[in-house]
Amino acid sequence: MQLVVARIGRAHGIKGEVTVEVRTDEPELRLAPGAVLATDPASTGPLTIETGRVHSGRLLLRFEGVRDRTAAEALRNTLLIADVDPDERPEEDDEYYDHQLIDLDVVLTDGTEVGRITEISHLPSQDLFIVERPDGTEVMIPFVEEIVTEIDLDEQRAVIDPPPGLIDDRAEIASARDDDSTDSSGDEN
Repeated sequence: MQLVVARIGRAHGIKGEVTVEVRTDEPELRLAPGAVLATDPASTGPLTIETGRVHSGRLLLRFEGVRDRTAAEALRNTLLIADVDPDERPEEDDEYYDHQLIDLDVVLTDGTEVGRITEISHLPSQDLFIVERPDGTEVMIPFVEEIVTEIDLDEQRAVIDPPPGLIDDRAEIASARDDDSTDSSGDEN
């Protein structure tokens, strides 16, 4: 199985280094010196990582055969793709690779269908599940243990317990609000 592990950014300096946008939780494994990565577009690769270092909070890589700024800049926006054994699991029990989560069914704790995970968005503060609902709309679910209560890879589902308003349709919210206002008579006994 192939996974996108990074996207090459702009050139850094004049000796062929590039910045990379990391798209893996294990950059020390996937983006280590000696790693051979396929590319998209395929015409630019495969690329072998020669060196890697962190500079001002960004990962910088240099690839074998890329010796100057012009060659490095030609790689900009190239996706780096690693071959990964589909049965490989992260070291921690509560960690998952994106490919394990994509296409999981998302259900509420009572079994009500919410949709299917189509994408994982990695933001600086947290990861989000992008979930396609049965009607074709999308909802974003924060991947935090308070909301995502269970990931069951055997059953191919993610169980969520969302706070009010996270996945509710606006019409459902308005309807519930209208019901609440008509139900209260204002009488106290």
